[in-house]
Amino acid sequence: MARIAVYAIGGNALSSPNNANNESSEQILAQVMSDVVDLLEAGWGVVLTHGNGPQVGHLMELDERGTQSMDTWVAATQGMIGHSLSLNLDSILHRRRRPERTACIVTRVLVNGQDAAFDFPTKPVGPVLSPSVVMSADWDIAETVNGPRRVVASPLPMKVLDLEVIQTLIELHAVVICGGGGGIPVISKGEHFAGVPAVIDKDRLSALLAIQLNAEALIISTAVDAVRTNFGQSDEQIHRKLSLEQCEQYMEQGQFPKGSMAPKIGSLMEAALHRPGLQAILCQPGDALQSLRGDAGTTVFVD
Repeated sequence: MARIAVYAIGGNALSSPNNANNESSEQILAQVMSDVVDLLEAGWGVVLTHGNGPQVGHLMELDERGTQSMDTWVAATQGMIGHSLSLNLDSILHRRRRPERTACIVTRVLVNGQDAAFDFPTKPVGPVLSPSVVMSADWDIAETVNGPRRVVASPLPMKVLDLEVIQTLIELHAVVICGGGGGIPVISKGEHFAGVPAVIDKDRLSALLAIQLNAEALIISTAVDAVRTNFGQSDEQIHRKLSLEQCEQYMEQGQFPKGSMAPKIGSLMEAALHRPGLQAILCQPGDALQSLRGDAGTTVFVD
């Protein structure tokens, strides 16, 4: 069986439905597709995860009063984005005469209904709200830099409920597109599951997926070519390798902002710690294979 690489597509690779900068997003997505083909040609099996922020926000804007539940919108965007990625990648694989084809899985992820995150919702979702909605909606609402927005919990993922299906598709040599938007958050209620209004961090989910699939690599693609400390300063430093101890030290120093780099570094640390031998990598789209060879990106490792 091929070595498995879980590849998390950065949000900058996926266009918002009303994004004016589509050309840049298309270029980045082309680099992501190049990474996937490079990995396949190097003998890797590939599992793709992706974000859904702009897309779910757009759908929620159309449903300002919230007639659909949050988990339904996450499921809808998994289908939308998965369909687009699948068409794009299948076309490339067909032109390259490769045998693989894609498979999209609407992925459910178990979370703890007692997770402390449910007591303190902090994750903004959807559009800026009008005063009438703020006054009438039965939601948690917080003031953001752009105005009032709905906020939901961001619990930690516990288990990928569709893991066996994903494993079977990998064995059939499919490129599996799954875990979109961090997965559909569900809780266990006795003998059945129920969706909850929450958003799971996609990088945390990607790390859990890499661990549960016994993957050999977790690749988080993002807008920067490597991890940097003292970012933007005269003493800025690029790191090709970071130990868990170094990551913890830099976290404590505030080198990795909570809203951007911290979840990515934390996810790489989690995967490296719980899956010995896994290559935990952060890189920019187009650099995946070089990063696996140690020539690009940043690798997080266990001392």
